[in-house]
Amino acid sequence: MSVIKLPEEIQAEQAFDKQSAVFDELYTANPIIQYKRSRVRDLVLKYVKRGNKILELNAGTGEDAVYFAEKGMYVHATDISEGMQEVLRMKAERHGLQDMISTEVCSFTNLTVLRDKGPYDLIFSNFAGLNCTSQLDIVLKSFSGLLRPGGMIVLVIMPGFCVWETLLSLRGNFKTAFRRFRSRNGADAQIEGVKFMCWYYSPDFVIKTLGSEFRLFGLEGLCSLVPPSYLDSFPSKWPRLFKSLVKLENVLKDSWPWKNIGDYFIISMKRRY
Repeated sequence: MSVIKLPEEIQAEQAFDKQSAVFDELYTANPIIQYKRSRVRDLVLKYVKRGNKILELNAGTGEDAVYFAEKGMYVHATDISEGMQEVLRMKAERHGLQDMISTEVCSFTNLTVLRDKGPYDLIFSNFAGLNCTSQLDIVLKSFSGLLRPGGMIVLVIMPGFCVWETLLSLRGNFKTAFRRFRSRNGADAQIEGVKFMCWYYSPDFVIKTLGSEFRLFGLEGLCSLVPPSYLDSFPSKWPRLFKSLVKLENVLKDSWPWKNIGDYFIISMKRRY
C-alpha cells in the first residue's frame, strides 16, 4: 500500500537518515543519555517479561530494541528513517538477534498499515520521537487496535516547559530557552544541518486523547533536575554534583512539580479492555 507522507515527516526522515551513520558515535558514550536510557529501561522492565511482544516506535539505531531482545522480548522495531533501520538491522545481526527483532519502515502516523499488527504487550517510544508530528492524536488513537487488553504503553515525550531550558535565558540563549513557548504551530529543530519541525505535548493531552479505554499507571519527569543531554560537558565539569542530581531526581521523579518540568515526561498507561 502506498502511503502519502506529510511534509513534516519527510523533513524528519531526511534529518534522521543523515544522522543514522553517526548517531551511536555521537550519543552512546554521553553519561546523561546513559542515565536516561537506564531510567526508561528500568521502567519498561516493570511491565514486560520474557516472551512478551513489544512494538517500538521511532526505534532509531536499535539500542533499546537490542537491550530488550537480549532480555527475551520480541521487538518489532519501526522507524520512518530507512537509514536508521539499516543500522538497526546490522546491529541485530551482529548480536545474533534476528529471531527476536523484526524491522519495518513505517511512520507512527500510519500504524494501520503495519505489516505486523500484533497484538502487542507493550507499545514503546523513547526520547521524544513522537514530538516530530503535529498529529499525535492520530498516533495515540491507533494504539488500542494494536495492544492486547491489559497491555501497556510507555512513551517518552517532551512537554511544553523545561526548567533547564528556561534557565538558559540567563546565559543569553533566548532562542533555546523559549522555543517551547513558541511551538503552537511547530518549533524549528535541526539535525546534521537538516531542518525539521517538532511540537510539544502535555501529559493531559495524552490522557484525554486515549480516553477511558486506558488508565494512567505512572507519570515521571526525566531530566528535571539532571541537565538535558545536550549539556554534555556538565558531568565531566561537575561530576559530584551530577551524581547528586541523579540521586535526587530518582527520589523526586514522580513528585510535583518535578514530574512536569523535565526535558521529558515518561507516561505509562494500561489498556483496560
